[in-house]
Amino acid sequence: MPPKRKISAKHDAGASNTESASQSQPQAKRAKRTESTTSTSDDVKEAPNGQPTNKVLPINIVFPPRAAGTLRFATWNVCGLAAAQRKGFKYYVEAEDPDILVLTETKVNNEPVDPAITARFPYRTWAISGKKTYGGTAVLSKIKPISVTKLLPGHPDPEQVKGRLVTLEFEGCYVVGTYVTNAGQDLKTLKEKNVWNEHFTAYMRDLDKKKPVIWMGDMNVAPTATDLANPKTNWNKTPGYTLDETEAFRNILDGPESPEGTPKFVDVWRARNPDVQHYTYFSYRFNCRMKGMGWRLDMFVLSERIVEKVKMCEIRSEIYGASDHVPVVMEIEGALVTGKEGPN
Repeated sequence: MPPKRKISAKHDAGASNTESASQSQPQAKRAKRTESTTSTSDDVKEAPNGQPTNKVLPINIVFPPRAAGTLRFATWNVCGLAAAQRKGFKYYVEAEDPDILVLTETKVNNEPVDPAITARFPYRTWAISGKKTYGGTAVLSKIKPISVTKLLPGHPDPEQVKGRLVTLEFEGCYVVGTYVTNAGQDLKTLKEKNVWNEHFTAYMRDLDKKKPVIWMGDMNVAPTATDLANPKTNWNKTPGYTLDETEAFRNILDGPESPEGTPKFVDVWRARNPDVQHYTYFSYRFNCRMKGMGWRLDMFVLSERIVEKVKMCEIRSEIYGASDHVPVVMEIEGALVTGKEGPN
């Protein structure tokens, strides 16, 4: 999606800006993973915004165990699953060991056969775009859902939804995984994104009337000026940071004309880190990673009434190099999903 360059507008811009940026790079050699670990390491260099500057995955990836009684969720834009698999995808998945994993921009044409995925997640849903090696969303789960859908009710063009949305219903909540449509280079598909936002907002409100919602994935929007490195130069010029897009996101969180008592949604990481300028996407171009110049596009948005059940939400800043995005993780009380009290 960003930065504002005529050469290629990142994320989906007609062909996903992420795709544009990655295609501009020379073919990566088999990834050499760095010697640093994802836990604190004294020799990890930091960019001006405080995030690390490594450009390949750490060689030792270790995370603290999940808190007792919680389930761990992770979302990651892999910018092409096949490419990410060659650059250490499985090492991250093994270390994180999420209970539910959302992958976006998978670019797969068929359901992959990957032991790192199939052995770990018995319940797998792949939403595959009608365009070859484009877009794509997957929700991979250790927990059996009650129902699964890939539809966006009311949207006039099912082809524009294909590959962008998966909804799993569980006993206690809905899990919605998205790779939200992009406004396109020169904002040429902003109209289409506005249509998506209109119907998706209604869909979220409708789901929330039935059960609380966990929405996760690549939202393709930087909600506020704190969520990208160069807000002034990108405002209303670059996909992901326009008035239409930021207002649409804000309307999901708290509708402008919502009567008192209408359920709201919360951007969990931002609520816990109100002033921190950390990002989830760094273009491979222009040395953005070293400069700490990125966008926060990947996130968790939850029904307000379940936010207190969240025990942790973090950006995995060191997990860079297998993709131009880094994962975001969240732990939440397991009973919310399974409907069962006790250890998970």
